[in-house]
Amino acid sequence: MPTVTSAKRRVLSITWLCATLFVIAAPILSAQNAKASENPTMQTLTIDEQAAAQVLDKLNQYSSSADWDKYFALYRQDGIFIGTDASERWGMVEFEGYSRPTKGWRYDLVERHLVQHGNIILFDELLNSPAYGISRGTGTLMKTDGVWKIAQYHLSFPIPNTLAKQITTEIKNALKQ
Repeated sequence: MPTVTSAKRRVLSITWLCATLFVIAAPILSAQNAKASENPTMQTLTIDEQAAAQVLDKLNQYSSSADWDKYFALYRQDGIFIGTDASERWGMVEFEGYSRPTKGWRYDLVERHLVQHGNIILFDELLNSPAYGISRGTGTLMKTDGVWKIAQYHLSFPIPNTLAKQITTEIKNALKQ
């Protein structure tokens, strides 16, 4: 029977250690890759775009829990919110007056696009709401003193082209009243 030298023992120990680490690490790496592939756009975002995306994620989180102090801290003081009704173009004071008495609203991210131009990021996102279904948020974030803040947010309902005439006719009729 051949003898195992101390050098062979070290090689065997290192081999065993590597195999053990692989068995432990493989599921973790696989889970991380699976999470990244769930949102492929996150893989290509710059650090600024990731920070801006986090602001928008928090916006949806805070609105769903009606955490209005944190929600409005994400906006610039001179920010504008444009709602779905043609009359809803609000500065932050007006928008807070509308929002604070409510229990909040929930919008879940479906898809988001970000485009950076220096200290400005333009975004558009599709959202899903239990109350309204699919909606679209568009807007602008500005980086001021190293922090991304929402300068403008516009919420709208995308209308399928096949329904556009019917719905716009209903809107026209509603505005006549």
